[in-house]
Amino acid sequence: MNLKKEIENYVPFNEQEENDKKQFLKFINTFDDILTRKNTFGHFSSSAFVVNKERNKMLGVYHLIYNGWIYPGGHADGENDLLSVAIREIKEESGLTPKILDDSIFSIQSVAVKGHMKRGEYVLPHIHFDTIYLMEADDKIPLAYKKDESKGIKWISFENIADENICDFGRPIHEKLVKKLFSK
Repeated sequence: MNLKKEIENYVPFNEQEENDKKQFLKFINTFDDILTRKNTFGHFSSSAFVVNKERNKMLGVYHLIYNGWIYPGGHADGENDLLSVAIREIKEESGLTPKILDDSIFSIQSVAVKGHMKRGEYVLPHIHFDTIYLMEADDKIPLAYKKDESKGIKWISFENIADENICDFGRPIHEKLVKKLFSK
């Protein structure tokens, strides 16, 4: 299925997702290049809400730009199979091979990325049009992380998904993801 159809068919969970779905479709209909960082207005990213088997923890990465814990993910970088992007990011950021619980989009949100330096170059503020997929992994397997992309990776108890160490925009998203997980 192509990305536009996938977004058109996505059923929003709440008002935030209803508004973001409209923004996603407007972005897709406005720009030709929606999958690469060459589009300095914004681009698609793909993430994963990785839960443990007991459904009481999520995988979190300490993100350097956001300066806090957030679900793992990354840029599409030209790839239109966003599920594959999310899987690749999990493997790169944690060393885990996740089990896909659903191959359709689990959640969406647009995220404002502040201007920052990356590899010695300034990156303009822009929007990530983020799709999130639901996955599972064994929380007993040792984790590994890329020091150039994060300060660490760990399992975060659902009780702590909105604490002060979570990046600011991540708190309501994490709460929404858990609520949606248990509403299925």
